[in-house]
Amino acid sequence: MEDEPLARSLMEDYVRKTPYLLLEAACSDPLEALEYLRNNTVDLLFLDIQMPEITGISLLKALPKKPLVILTTAYSQYALEGYDLDVVDYLLKPITFERFLKAVEKARERKSTIQELPASRPDDAAQPFVFVKDGTKLVKVLLSEILYIEGLKDYVTIHTRQQKIVSLQRLKAMEEQLPPDQFIRVHHSYIVALGAIDVIHKGEIQIGAAFIPISDSYRKAFKDFIDRHQIQ
Repeated sequence: MEDEPLARSLMEDYVRKTPYLLLEAACSDPLEALEYLRNNTVDLLFLDIQMPEITGISLLKALPKKPLVILTTAYSQYALEGYDLDVVDYLLKPITFERFLKAVEKARERKSTIQELPASRPDDAAQPFVFVKDGTKLVKVLLSEILYIEGLKDYVTIHTRQQKIVSLQRLKAMEEQLPPDQFIRVHHSYIVALGAIDVIHKGEIQIGAAFIPISDSYRKAFKDFIDRHQIQ
């Protein structure tokens, strides 16, 4: 989604040069793009931040179901906000084909990072495990074995009862794969398993020997979550 004709033409050319990409649509109007995305499913969206009427950031926030997103812009100050929205990458104009390919490869990596069994859903108790990518291999992780998950930039560390698994993905992507009645985000960098919690005391959660902070922005949601699972 680009509002500048030359930039849009360049991106279309880059997409066509890439064998594993298929151009579904190219929109110059953000409202047109929003309507298209509400009615069609795409795997990857290239989104310009600076557009007429609404910004690319606003468009992204308005999408009920977000595809993988690569932001493009001439202004580097938007990078941090973009990453807060869990975008795959941030391309600063002018964009070279080499840099374009690097971003696309990151998107391919993200798409293949977590794979569930066919027809399974994150909240489906009949499928109590996920596959996560650990280096070049996929590792089956039982949900019941997960204690907590720690995020650091583009990586997560999954702490289980038996091992630690480091996977190339963002914590938000991992959160979306987990059953919301069993796992809760308690901090920008942590998700915890309800069944693994030993003690909750003074803004901290104890799981075994680990002490995990509860940040102010997640405190109310966590309290409500615990209240729903508390024996009256």
